Amino acid sequence: MAYHLSQTPTLEAVAHGDEALLAQDLEARVEEAVKLAESAPEVAEALAAQAAAADRLARLQTAERELNRQSKEARELAGTLGLAVMDALVEGGAMELKTFARVAAMEDRVRFTGRAIERLAEHQVPLALIGSMREEAHALVAQSRALERLAQQRAEKVLGQMRAAVSEEMVLPVDMSKGVAGALLARATALKSRAVRISEQADEMERSYQERYES
Repeated sequence: MAYHLSQTPTLEAVAHGDEALLAQDLEARVEEAVKLAESAPEVAEALAAQAAAADRLARLQTAERELNRQSKEARELAGTLGLAVMDALVEGGAMELKTFARVAAMEDRVRFTGRAIERLAEHQVPLALIGSMREEAHALVAQSRALERLAQQRAEKVLGQMRAAVSEEMVLPVDMSKGVAGALLARATALKSRAVRISEQADEMERSYQERYES
């Protein structure tokens, strides 16, 4: 590289002159660091807890949908049986006790299914959703902290290499924001922001639940 010091006293050094290739290399290094952060024990544990909470929420929501389907079928059958019994009584026909028992059992099923749906909709699903959101926020914070640690380690490594290469004749300002360390910090900041938003939403849902059922 040829240059005239008198004309260009300030230099900018980059790993590659092609900006497109430089961006691709940066993205690849960032993704590699993200995978490394996700493999950290505390991050893996937080992600596993998040997955478990999300799975519990999904199972409760599936149960609610299934019970709603069963309740609809039971109501229709109970209505049909009830009408048949009443028509038979009006016409003075004989009615076996097991027919009355069947109608009563179906009505009990409708009532208890409704109570189960109410419990799911008003308590279990909302609480599971709050728990899932809190675990998601916790996992995001764990990921962001792991990324911050990696960014710090990378920055210290780069600075160490630069100190070894720089002589007393140079004053070398370093902009880490455009490198891998800066990209990791930016991603960590974004994860923290998401965690704060989700945590605030969970807090609001929990306050609403408590005001409704615990006041």
